[in-house]
Amino acid sequence: MSGPPYHRFTEFIAPNADRYRILGEVLEEMNFGYSSIAVGGSRHFLVFPQHGHGGFHPGELPTVMTAHYDRAAGSPGANDNSAAVFMLLEAALKMREELQRNVLLIFTDKEELRIGEGIREQGSYGLARRLQKTALKDCRYFIFDACGTGDTLIISTMADHLLKHEESHEAATRRRTVKALRDKALETARQIGMEKVLLAPTPFSDDAGFLRAGLAAQTITMLPAGEAAGLVSLLRTKPEFINALISRDAQTAGGTLQLPETWRIFNSSDDGPERLTPKNFSRVVKFACALCRG
Repeated sequence: MSGPPYHRFTEFIAPNADRYRILGEVLEEMNFGYSSIAVGGSRHFLVFPQHGHGGFHPGELPTVMTAHYDRAAGSPGANDNSAAVFMLLEAALKMREELQRNVLLIFTDKEELRIGEGIREQGSYGLARRLQKTALKDCRYFIFDACGTGDTLIISTMADHLLKHEESHEAATRRRTVKALRDKALETARQIGMEKVLLAPTPFSDDAGFLRAGLAAQTITMLPAGEAAGLVSLLRTKPEFINALISRDAQTAGGTLQLPETWRIFNSSDDGPERLTPKNFSRVVKFACALCRG
């Protein structure tokens, strides 16, 4: 990883880094227009990569790609979720060079919850409630989380489980929207020739807060091929694993449930740069760019 925007990556994952300040400086260096929005103690970035290049196409809503920039205390947060933040910045640079204008980045705060906090304390919940009052409520939302390790694209099905027991008209609408987002992600992966793609439930992410606030979103992540195969086997033999992921109890399940190793080190001191696979970053960047076309 070298050159913009990765030249600030090591600083971003350093202990005691002021990630809010660093990310703001990177956005300014890249000449991206942005706004900082404070909601309930969280600070989010709305980023306009086409700043100075004509703005959005009139009458067209942008595709929104999001990634949380916060991390758990005591963790470098290299994969969860620094890598995805910087990959979206790289994708935005490429899209600006291609004069692709209808894209909006959102970098969210407080995805990581403390003990005793619930979904309504998640930063994405308050942000989604704010977005619901704007024209952006009708955008397509794709969440990139933990995309820095592995070669297999995981298109999350966790929203299905989060909405499974809801029977309201609004929930039915969100289910249809999530299906459309998932179909778009699958079609995009097919169009660019990605061979390793899996539909599977994924760990608790910003999609939980968005959905609880009434905004549908599709989470994207990555896993090494071997771990992806192990996940398929685990889900086949231990379907209760899905409930553990939703409740964030999987890491304290006493070995009864075995997380893929990449997920097992989330929020720990082991989530360092040595666990990343930069050779695969271009796959995620290419996917993100293609996702915003059409």
